[in-house]
Amino acid sequence: MTFRMPAEWTEHDRCLMAWPTRADLWGEMFASAKTEYAAVARAIAEFEPVTMVTVPGSGGEARTLCGEAVTVVELPIDDAWFRDSGPIFVTDEDGRRAGVDFRFNAWGRKHSPWDSDDKVAAALIARVGDERIASDMILEGGAITVDGEGTLITTEQCLLHPNRNPDMSRAEIEAEIKAKLGVTKIVWLPYGGLLDEETDGHVDGVCAFVAPGKVIIQLPEDPEHPDYARCRANRAVLEASTDARGRPFEIVEISQSNALLWGGIDIEVSYLNFYIANGGVVVPVADHPADAGALAVIQAAFPDRKVVGVVTPTVAYGGGGVHCITQQVPVTSSPSA
Repeated sequence: MTFRMPAEWTEHDRCLMAWPTRADLWGEMFASAKTEYAAVARAIAEFEPVTMVTVPGSGGEARTLCGEAVTVVELPIDDAWFRDSGPIFVTDEDGRRAGVDFRFNAWGRKHSPWDSDDKVAAALIARVGDERIASDMILEGGAITVDGEGTLITTEQCLLHPNRNPDMSRAEIEAEIKAKLGVTKIVWLPYGGLLDEETDGHVDGVCAFVAPGKVIIQLPEDPEHPDYARCRANRAVLEASTDARGRPFEIVEISQSNALLWGGIDIEVSYLNFYIANGGVVVPVADHPADAGALAVIQAAFPDRKVVGVVTPTVAYGGGGVHCITQQVPVTSSPSA
């Protein structure tokens, strides 16, 4: 039996999210964070079931803000970024599903404690009744994007950072990813976002698969933007690469020009940090003049899906976007618990 991580556009059983928990991260923006997480959950629930995990005792608050369409489950968690701490699901040719449980260390020990987040993937895998595939390697879901046909794209900036797996070589990291996620080719981009100090440059801030052989990349238009040259270096790598089936990449560009002051700091809401749902795409927007153009680019990349923008500057203030706070559960031949 060979398991492979499906592409994010394949059919989902549901979406997993976690309720904002770490008050010291959000500060005076804590209430706003909850409002935005709830708005994202409600938007996704228009396309597929959503399960929101909260710390014990916070379920009532989440139910009130998210509404009846969202299922709330109480489990011990430390933080609210399930793309990274949640399980990564894989399926085989017969439709059977398993959950890969990579280790999690709060993006290089940036936030303490993280022991509950390190254990939550196993708890969620058990809850849906899937086989658990354990790995001792630290890996966050936001650090990878896959086409479901054997190709995975990541960044050297993140996966080779010494605060993740200092005792593993690049070749060893590649081998473990291939073994656990069923990919046969890994394309290494040099950079994530320069300002992405929280995750050390996750790929989901600069590049995402939108179809087999087709990616959308961030390409800032302003030469003064800190990622202007870096994102063009990423593009050069993609232009010189092929996917696991030998196809050159079709590259769609999206600009990044929505800088704004929020919560007393300069932020950028990454349009590329979207969630592909069943029949839809939920995109972080900033209530900014650049939103419309970005949504048009994403709509053109997904002509058969409804593209919905959700205003999420507080999520960006916390260090991420819609993709960062969600994790898809692909359909399986066995019903979920």
